[in-house]
Amino acid sequence: MALQPYKDTYHIFDSVPLPPLQLVRQRFPRPRAQDIPEAVSLALASQAVATQLKPGARIAIAVGSRGIADLPLIIRSLITNLKHTGAEPFIVPAMGSHGGASAEGQREVVESLGVTEAYCGAPIISSMDVDQLGSLSNGMPVYLDRAAHTADGIIIVNRIKPHTDFSAPIESGLSKMLAIGLGKHQGALTVHSWGLNGLCVQVPEVAKFSVAHAPILCGLAVIENAYDEVAEIVCVPPAGIGTEAERLLSERARSLMPRLPWDGLDVLVIDELGKNISGAGMDPNIIGRMRWGPQKETAVEVTAISVLRLTEPSHGNAIGLGLADFTTARLYEQIDSQSFYINSLTAGVIALNSSKVPVVLETEREAVAAAIRSCGRPDANQVQLVRIKNTLSLEYLLASPASLASIRSTADVELLGSTQPFYLAEDGTLPAFEDILRQLS
Repeated sequence: MALQPYKDTYHIFDSVPLPPLQLVRQRFPRPRAQDIPEAVSLALASQAVATQLKPGARIAIAVGSRGIADLPLIIRSLITNLKHTGAEPFIVPAMGSHGGASAEGQREVVESLGVTEAYCGAPIISSMDVDQLGSLSNGMPVYLDRAAHTADGIIIVNRIKPHTDFSAPIESGLSKMLAIGLGKHQGALTVHSWGLNGLCVQVPEVAKFSVAHAPILCGLAVIENAYDEVAEIVCVPPAGIGTEAERLLSERARSLMPRLPWDGLDVLVIDELGKNISGAGMDPNIIGRMRWGPQKETAVEVTAISVLRLTEPSHGNAIGLGLADFTTARLYEQIDSQSFYINSLTAGVIALNSSKVPVVLETEREAVAAAIRSCGRPDANQVQLVRIKNTLSLEYLLASPASLASIRSTADVELLGSTQPFYLAEDGTLPAFEDILRQLS
């Protein structure tokens, strides 16, 4: 029998008032690459990549499953630069087990991000076949996508960002894509089977081993600002992958991370989660709830979290849902269990929390009311509630009056307009965040 949402036959949510909300705008440092094609060209020129290519050289471009800012334009600009040298680039999905751990599914994920053959001007070669490059000294086998391995060169394109599940000098970026993404399902299973040691310690070692045994040309590292915009594009030589150069980029990315301007909240309402937003669906760097090790310094402590919807580019993969306390029937019905669970089982220990299904409510109003009722504040007027679109979009927030007094003094925030009723449609759904912004700003 399929899981059924809770039916409020006892009407326990009818009497739960939803607080009015104040539109809040945050300001963050905003370095930005104004011209993406130029930024790509300058990055490649900084490492004289063109001089390393021969006419007719087949170059594999590794593209992951994340919704990186301007990703299609970055890939197209890279391909244009390579073609000018006479090279023959092609795109390889590099996402471990994502896309249901199938060649077709991974192609669909890449294309859903806007990275299509028609737009980028290069074929997509998607396969789950891998070659074993060898083994580390500890016996861990190292795998690489076969199409990439047989190319004349490989360029890894990925965002540098703090990881959602662990803290280490090098977290998400070039090393992880090389070790896990290009390792496909087999490589991802292998690394994740080592638990946190695999991620914190072995990923850089696997990456360095791959650099020594595969035709890695360079890495194109993308650093985003807090507004989900490209701040910098850096070309990293092979020797910099998994080493000090990548560590310094990780520090730079961490310094530009957005955060919520509170240390603690009673209720956090998140409109959407998804793989295109965060590898964990919703980023624990923002919402806390890391299972392993200390919480990230950018995280807020939240009593109750409700998440309402799953993004379309997630293709039914609801990884991260277990970080919430309440969700909706709408989101639950969006889940593709095969895609969800293959990602979870591959990720191993780090997905033990994020793969669970929280309490499912029939409507979005009930999901919010359940969080309010469960947060330990008997007086609804005192509930510190904040609503966000997702953990990647934190410039605009909707906050209850009770939460405004506890905004950190160091935060750069502006209150826009006056408090407004908690918007709801007649069917209990919340209007899209963008629609509310248009009305209030």
